[in-house]
Amino acid sequence: MSNPPFELTAELQQAVSSFFERIPFNKVLGIELDELSAQRVTMHLPMKPELIGNFVHGILHGGVISSLLDVAGGAMALIGAFDKHQHLSSAERMTRLSKLGTIDLRIDYLRPGRGQRFTASAVLLRTGNKVAVVRSELHSDDGTLVAVGTGTYLCG
Repeated sequence: MSNPPFELTAELQQAVSSFFERIPFNKVLGIELDELSAQRVTMHLPMKPELIGNFVHGILHGGVISSLLDVAGGAMALIGAFDKHQHLSSAERMTRLSKLGTIDLRIDYLRPGRGQRFTASAVLLRTGNKVAVVRSELHSDDGTLVAVGTGTYLCG
């Protein structure tokens, strides 16, 4: 017997949003959610002076790029885990999901982060009972691909 196709209901979207918004670091960076679905997560970050790594050229700091890709990947892993654990009670599911964390993250910096707004998107490559693998991309406001990332997340 197979599970029905996973649908990210409004209730689950709210749960992921709430989880995301309760992380102080996300607020410090200024990350804002755009899209949450079973297929994709999209979020953006407005440029601000505190995020500059190369002050001569006004380029986004590499650590901010890595963080944004990690946050997008973690949100996608969380959604994948909701799908994998939909058979569990809400309390048991939340207990497992509270352990979500990054196991490994590889970032390829392709171009300098120039722009006023950066958008990260993430898609799930695979999810298992305990681990999810996610692919993320970061684009600047003119559509330039700035960086890509592959993250492995503990999700159960």
